[in-house]
Amino acid sequence: MRTIATYTLGCKVNQYDTEAMLEAFERAGYAAVDFREAADVYLINTCTVTGTGDQKSLKTIRRAAREHPDCAIVVCGCLAQREAERIAAMDNVRLVVGVQRRGEVVELLEQALTSGGTINAVAPLKDAPFESLAITRHEGKTRATMKIQEGCDRWCSYCIIPAVRGPVRSMALSEVAAEAARLGAAGYREIVVTGIHLASYGRGTEHGLLDALRAVHDAPGVRRVRLGSLEPLIVTGEFARRLSELPGLMRQFHLSLQSGSASVLKRMHRRYTPEEYLAAVDALRRFMPDCAVTTDIIVGFPGETEAEFEATLAFAEAARLSRIHVFPYSRRSGTVADRMEGQVDEAVKHERAKRLIELGNRLERRFVSELLGTCQEVLFETPAGEGLAEGYTGQYVRVRAGARPGQIAVVRLDRAEGTLAIGTVIETKEV
Repeated sequence: MRTIATYTLGCKVNQYDTEAMLEAFERAGYAAVDFREAADVYLINTCTVTGTGDQKSLKTIRRAAREHPDCAIVVCGCLAQREAERIAAMDNVRLVVGVQRRGEVVELLEQALTSGGTINAVAPLKDAPFESLAITRHEGKTRATMKIQEGCDRWCSYCIIPAVRGPVRSMALSEVAAEAARLGAAGYREIVVTGIHLASYGRGTEHGLLDALRAVHDAPGVRRVRLGSLEPLIVTGEFARRLSELPGLMRQFHLSLQSGSASVLKRMHRRYTPEEYLAAVDALRRFMPDCAVTTDIIVGFPGETEAEFEATLAFAEAARLSRIHVFPYSRRSGTVADRMEGQVDEAVKHERAKRLIELGNRLERRFVSELLGTCQEVLFETPAGEGLAEGYTGQYVRVRAGARPGQIAVVRLDRAEGTLAIGTVIETKEV
């Protein structure tokens, strides 16, 4: 039996796509093995959102070819879309598929192996349709990811993703409902709805993101729905109100910020101001007072002064963010920001990143402490030894209590160890 090993770099969308391709290979008779083991085929799903993503992707390809000289390598994802010819010329690469035609990955590889050559199946993305890649397995046994949207047309000045993911396109609402029902029937109790620019779901159709969320929420067997990253401007008072009417929607909202400085946001070509971002946060808290607001922030953007960075620190504190993912700015060839003057020294970037991470840790600990004494529904996912398990509240606070993986229970949060809440099960709702 032929074997295949996979390796994914980057985001949850990439993880979803990798799993879909792996399942296609398994249906064709391949056996999955760990990437560290010998395999006939190595599938590497690449990332190009940062320079580090590029380096790690290329290093992974080279290592697979060096350590397994008789293998066939399949490369897909964002870097493959961007650097198809370069990757196709690398040792042992037999197929490059980018971010489309992933549903054909097995057939394309077999063609390449039969011909003894390399197939570059990367094509321009203009007018590309949404490629449905339904999968049956997900992280653990409790939570599933559903990709309902692909592509982005925001063209932020630092970001290469619109060039490598293509235009906005969406899964049909009927398919959203059908896949959610399949996942519910398979026993997944929480579904994470994701996409490249989720707020654009349904553009050009009569449906929007709220319709898709309702379809997932109402699918038989689905108990919890969690949203991926959102554009702040989608969050109006009406949008927040309608979200609050979905009892199974988890009260954690990832609103991408990138900077708390108005001048930096303008240079980034972000389409909101700090005041508009704060209005979105306020709308969510008006209808869901205990919700968590998490975010991404880039430090060291070209021209960022100490005063602009201090404005970001102050804004994060004022917004009472519950978690911050911090990224030092990474230059991307082909973007507007790459050509800007005032590129910030790497040492300054990392010093600012350290300060922002420290603030983020403090804000997260404060958010967890504010929940102590309350009772929260927790979906337990992993064993923690001695009859204990760990899982997450609706606000994505990690909780440890006496339970077992797969249970949904109401837990009183008694104390905290850093950002981990320790609790007592009050009521078991579902096993």
